[in-house]
Amino acid sequence: MNSSQATLLTLAIALSLAARPASAAARDELLADYAVTAKKNNPAFAGFSAARGGVFHRKSFAGGKPDTPACTSCHADDPRAAGRTPAGKAIDAVAVSVSPTRYVDPAKVEKWFRRNCQDVLGRECSAQEKGDWLSYMLSR
Repeated sequence: MNSSQATLLTLAIALSLAARPASAAARDELLADYAVTAKKNNPAFAGFSAARGGVFHRKSFAGGKPDTPACTSCHADDPRAAGRTPAGKAIDAVAVSVSPTRYVDPAKVEKWFRRNCQDVLGRECSAQEKGDWLSYMLSR
């Protein structure tokens, strides 16, 4: 590759990164933060998995509240569909393809993880669980 081609390639990469929506960059940063924590907690951590996130989304847990044993207790089995709380309150779809502004405010994401993980698991979600689940939502 000559210097002109290298310059054009560098410019193309810079323009494509600049053209990315801020929301995508915010989600990427959130996932990167979760990855750092996951690696710190488990040196064998090798990355997030949307497939594991899908299993986590549908899995029932015994440690949380009886009326919310799984994410799907409130969120639909298909994250592209709206959900409903046990009290009947509607919840927008959690998949990014349907709700593109979700997961762009880290404080809000953490607030909902803190609340929902306590309700479903009876504990905080690990960084890997958060990253896997978020990766699943980004893939749907």
